[in-house]
Amino acid sequence: MARECQRNRLESVPGSPQRVIWITAPCPPLWVEYGHNTMGGFSILTNRKRAIVALVHSVVFLLIAVRQMLAANPAPGIWLPSRVHTGTWVLCGVFAVVSSILLWLLVISRGGMEKFYFGFCTISASSGLLRTAAGDQAFHAGLYIRVIMLVSAVLVGLLIVRRHSRGHSVAPNVSPEYAESGS
Repeated sequence: MARECQRNRLESVPGSPQRVIWITAPCPPLWVEYGHNTMGGFSILTNRKRAIVALVHSVVFLLIAVRQMLAANPAPGIWLPSRVHTGTWVLCGVFAVVSSILLWLLVISRGGMEKFYFGFCTISASSGLLRTAAGDQAFHAGLYIRVIMLVSAVLVGLLIVRRHSRGHSVAPNVSPEYAESGS
């Protein structure tokens, strides 16, 4: 069931004072009300330089994830009744912070491509956190999920860089101070 919006408008009738007529109509989607564009708008990756920096980060983390996958060092987890190395606790902390930041970027991102990019990165970091915390016995698939999500993020990142390279580098609501000065 669609939600309904009430909108008022002044309408003049010849020979009578202006009166308010209430019109009930279906509301437009929320992205229209808030000025968001489903695929074109960018609120974080607003120019080519930012998109390239994000892409480089994704490629570096993809290489790290592939190395971890090929090395096949089993993650013991922190919930098992064994001694946990300090590095495992540090890695859990790093994954927790990175997952939180990426989740926030996903929430505040505007366009569809940007949401996909940060969604893939968030899932990758969260699966790394879950694998490190639970261990390989409980969540071995996390290793493969990380790689698949980072490959997806790199592909979407390439599309975003390509889009900015074609001259669509500034979103309509972005102030010029955040816009790229040159290619």
